[in-house]
Amino acid sequence: MATYLESERLTLRPFAANDADLLIELDSDPAVMRYLTGGIPTPPEEVRDLVIPSILSGYDRWDYELGLFAAYEKHGGAFVGWFCLRPLRKGPREEAELGYRLRQAAWGRGYATEASQALLAKGFAELGIRMVWADTMTVNRSSRNVMEKLGMTVAESIPTPDEMTAVEGSEHGGVRYVITKEQWKRRKA
Repeated sequence: MATYLESERLTLRPFAANDADLLIELDSDPAVMRYLTGGIPTPPEEVRDLVIPSILSGYDRWDYELGLFAAYEKHGGAFVGWFCLRPLRKGPREEAELGYRLRQAAWGRGYATEASQALLAKGFAELGIRMVWADTMTVNRSSRNVMEKLGMTVAESIPTPDEMTAVEGSEHGGVRYVITKEQWKRRKA
């Protein structure tokens, strides 16, 4: 599969139809899913029947320029998780969500910051993105740290979705971080 993006230590590529097992394994780790589902794994049939087809249709929708991408270590080729840079399905193309989900073995190694910096650079410099946003739970300090390292700032508090009210810390809601192309350019200067 073609490479979408490279950072210093990672290669990002589009997912393929036969990659469901990677996502099933990732989403079966309670620690990975802690702030998403309270540790409940995504059912394998949901990954196969809904998640993978949705990812693949996103590539068609955005001409493989935006979407959700599998991340691999350059040295050794281990799957570390995924990163996304994509608009809302019916949102403006120039406003994209940044997201990431990494295997525990990849935590604490700077991968989230490294690949996210590369995605911001590609989005702002090459793809016509003018604003990037990212959401996380207020209590998810690790994810918030990554967003802050990227120069993103809190734009607003967001309510906890109904399906997440049983998740630890849900009573504190979430936060949306934002960075604009102009802010990104000033940080690069």
